[in-house]
This record gives sequence, C-alpha cells and structure tokens, in this order.
Amino acid sequence: MLLIETLYAGTAAPTACLELNFDARTKSRLRTRLAHGEEVGLFLPRGTILRGGDLLQAQDGRVVEVVAAPEALLEARCADAYALARAAYHRGNRHVAVQVGEGWLRIQTDHVLQTMLIGLGAEVHSLSAPFEPEAGAYAHGHHHAERGATEARIHQYK
Repeated sequence: MLLIETLYAGTAAPTACLELNFDARTKSRLRTRLAHGEEVGLFLPRGTILRGGDLLQAQDGRVVEVVAAPEALLEARCADAYALARAAYHRGNRHVAVQVGEGWLRIQTDHVLQTMLIGLGAEVHSLSAPFEPEAGAYAHGHHHAERGATEARIHQYK
C-alpha cells in the first residue's frame, strides 16, 4: 500500500490522481485508492481538510493531485439577495457545511434541509458536482501557504 503523509508545495507535476468526496477529504486517516486503482493510506496531520487541486507527496516521492469528486448536492437559488441571505443564515444556524456561489448555495443532499429551503422561498434542485464548502470563521489553524495564513478550517457538526 502506498503511504501519503505530506502535503506538497513544490513545482513538480502530479503523476497520480486521488478523487475523493468532501467527507473523505475531511479525514486525516483514510484507506482508499488512486484513480488508477492502487491502494493508498492517508496519514495527514489531524485537522487537514483537502481541497480539489491540493497536491500530496507519497512516501515513494510521487506527487498526487486531489480531485474533488462529484457528489449529490442541493443547489438553492433565491429571488433576491435578502432571501438568499436568509437561506444562508438558516443553513449556518444548523452548522451545515455550505458552498457559496454567485447567487446560489450548495449543500450535501438532505431532504429535511431541502424542505426548509423551499419553505424559505428558495428554488432548490439536485445536481452532481464537486463540493467545496466555505471554511468556518472561527476555526483558524490549518492552512496552506499558497492560500495565506488566515484560512480557517471547515466547521462540520453532525
């Protein structure tokens, strides 16, 4: 099994790909497979949240690119900024990871939250896409040098 313990910040091009959904990208200990099928064990520093495009260095020196796998999501759009802000507030009030885009919010599929969003006046539709939620505002600590020292961890409360 290939061992990966290090984030990579060099300039070498990746030679392998590790496709993971968001939940898997929040685990610092994980047994999984590279895109071509080779088994790998991730042993990253606790609290590491991988993002699509991050690079890792395997114990044998290979550079591995993290790919955010498409997953089942809900996308909410609202008639105006006020309604969208209300929808975002109510997602945050439930400590749900949320991805914020231009005029939309995305969350992992959850029928209870879907009903709540519709009740708030949002148009909600299902899609399959990579999930890259916002980082939590108060959980500073883990960061990548290329993203700046102020990046915060993602809050995930379940």
